[in-house]
Amino acid sequence: MKYDALATEIIRNVGGKENVNGLTHCITRLRFKLKNETLANTDVLKNMDGVVTVIQSGGQYQVVIGNHVSEVYARVMAAGGFQEDGSEAATAGKTSLFNRFIDMISGVFSPTLGVLCATGMIKGFTALFVTLGLITNTSGTYQILNALGDCLFYFFPIFLGYTSAKKFGANIFIGMAIGATLVYPTFSSTMATGEPLYTLFSGTIFESPVYITFLGIPVILMSYTSSVIPIIISTYIGSKLEGFFKKVIPSVVRTFLVPFFTLLVTVPLALIAIGPISTWAGQLLGEGTLFLYNLSPVIEGLLVGAFWQVFVIFGLHWGLVPIALNNMAVLKSDPILAASFGASFAQTGAVLAILLRTKNVKLKSLSIPAIISGIFGVTEPAIYGITLPRKKPFVLSCVAAAVGGGIVGLMGTKGYILGGLGIFGIPSYISPEGMDKGFYGAIAAIVISFILGFILVFFSGFKDEETAESKSTGTPRNTLVKQETVGSPLKGQVRALSELTDEAFSTGAMGKGIAIEPLEGKVYSPVDGVLTTLFASGHAIGITSDNGVDILIHVGKDTVKLKGKYFTPKAKQGDLVKKGQLLMEFDVAAIREAGYTLTTPVIISNSAEYLDVIETDLKSIDYRENLLTVMI
Repeated sequence: MKYDALATEIIRNVGGKENVNGLTHCITRLRFKLKNETLANTDVLKNMDGVVTVIQSGGQYQVVIGNHVSEVYARVMAAGGFQEDGSEAATAGKTSLFNRFIDMISGVFSPTLGVLCATGMIKGFTALFVTLGLITNTSGTYQILNALGDCLFYFFPIFLGYTSAKKFGANIFIGMAIGATLVYPTFSSTMATGEPLYTLFSGTIFESPVYITFLGIPVILMSYTSSVIPIIISTYIGSKLEGFFKKVIPSVVRTFLVPFFTLLVTVPLALIAIGPISTWAGQLLGEGTLFLYNLSPVIEGLLVGAFWQVFVIFGLHWGLVPIALNNMAVLKSDPILAASFGASFAQTGAVLAILLRTKNVKLKSLSIPAIISGIFGVTEPAIYGITLPRKKPFVLSCVAAAVGGGIVGLMGTKGYILGGLGIFGIPSYISPEGMDKGFYGAIAAIVISFILGFILVFFSGFKDEETAESKSTGTPRNTLVKQETVGSPLKGQVRALSELTDEAFSTGAMGKGIAIEPLEGKVYSPVDGVLTTLFASGHAIGITSDNGVDILIHVGKDTVKLKGKYFTPKAKQGDLVKKGQLLMEFDVAAIREAGYTLTTPVIISNSAEYLDVIETDLKSIDYRENLLTVMI
């Protein structure tokens, strides 16, 4: 399979499958829960082909993959033999309360994110079609599309019952049954048409009519459709009760008696106490966030917009998701996440500026897919691959996002559904009354964030490190280059490739080049360019020059078997490097003592694309002396 090798390497470098307590994934990253994070080889993972970066946050060890994360996740699960239970029992109490909360929230909500966005997009576009007069809200087309758009959010407690049970290590069908009971249609019709028996808490904000009782205990019926807090708390308590009943009920009848008693206790408890209390708490939370928003919508927008991408890096944005969902369920709209809407467009504008400014072929090739992903709301490739490593573009994109957030606050923009990301999120800001000032504020925010991110980075935020004059020709880089000189990455004796015993190099199958018998254990960059490949074992380095010349430096024969022993990288994969920059050190004596030869081929791996590769006539060579000349 395509990602089998990558999956195996990821498992090995997170400390092995025995170090993994749980694994989930979101749109771009694998989220490991490790028994001991110090056993993970973070630097190796960061430099691995197929891995963007590694983030340790919120009690999770996050391996950022990119848009194909679901495929990698499937192969990692298969290779590790992991069970998809997401149980947190093994790590309970080992991390801070805040980290456990973030881990719990992401574990509960991230499995639903794709379908939640999809159904939200359908609902948003349905509202757009009605507003534009393409369909009417009485047509069959509208009813079907509206039902499809509403289905997940309306029955959200059932879906969250499933994901919560997985997260808490409980029977998933018990979690779903609790959720289904909360949205049971008879309760809603009783509230709509029935006469209350009496009223509790009269004259207070918690005044509640009582329509039914359970064993004489009053039950405060509430609408739990679209709610999030009651089902999560109820499922958590249900998971604890299930664990208790498993201990006391004999195994011969445990299969049906454990669910029987768990539901019999949990559901009445949910309807009598957990549901009403958590619903009131949700209402207070919603009112509280709205109160803070009303104090200064602009300041709230500026802050959320400015720090949203930082939240995304550390996975802390999950802490705001349940607040937003709760606001949509209770208040029918949410101003919190709306302030983040411009952030992905600010990031995309910054990357577009880099694409137009840079002369680095590798950076250009990375920028194009990052821009496409950013337009559709997925910014991790842009953040980790382009702006964050260069620092200033990332900071300036946050400034542009803050301005977008301020515009959202100023215009009173609110989200009415949790819809798609990026441009697909636009319909989420259409109010039930149609396109209002808030909707146009959302449009203004993403346009201005994009333009401002572009302008700030294009004119002041990106210094292209590849603008130095070519030392081989004495001409600027923007002139037509006829040849490129590759300096020596090593100090030592020069050998012809034909002298090597490794046929892959001696026959020229890997490309034209030359070999060096090193006198010192240091490797320097032979050109200005990008460190495109740094093998986990440290024995081989791939560099792409500013002019697109691919250079492979392979230290010794079969040294991959050392698995990185005696090799010390001094740069990271993806780094922009300068000619003469130290890339790696290695222990010459120790490697030779281990029985390996150190004759190092320096290969132009894409030499077939050029007219010729001319070797130096020197017998011994020092660092940065001309080793090869590539005729372009």
